[in-house]
Amino acid sequence: MKELLQEFKDFINKGNVMALAVGIIIGGAFTSIVNSLVEDIINPLISMIGGSPEVKGLAWTFNGATVDLGAFISAIINFLIIALVVFFLVKGVNKVQEASEKLLKKEAAEEAAAAPKCPYCLSEVNEGATKCCHCGSILEAQAE
Repeated sequence: MKELLQEFKDFINKGNVMALAVGIIIGGAFTSIVNSLVEDIINPLISMIGGSPEVKGLAWTFNGATVDLGAFISAIINFLIIALVVFFLVKGVNKVQEASEKLLKKEAAEEAAAAPKCPYCLSEVNEGATKCCHCGSILEAQAE
């Protein structure tokens, strides 16, 4: 029993479980944002342009049971609108990340092209120097 309890503890303490929990929480919050965007902004815009985004009048009742094809079609339309919004949001986030990565690579390249530094005092030294003029250390890596 102790072994099983220890295995469960190890499972819970793994980073994957915590990352999954955080992902679900953030996903729930993101869902409310996307739903608000669709319901409060996009659907009213669609209503202004082409009428109601809901399909009504396609419902039949048989023996007290209602088959509402219009509600199903409306759900599909809402899904497609939400999927499109999420697609554009992810596309925008990816563009921002790509731009950020390019900027970081550019900064790293500029840093690598900068003058060499003394490994002891981290001061800049002249190219080809064999001794640091700041701390007096012998620079073996640059000595030829």
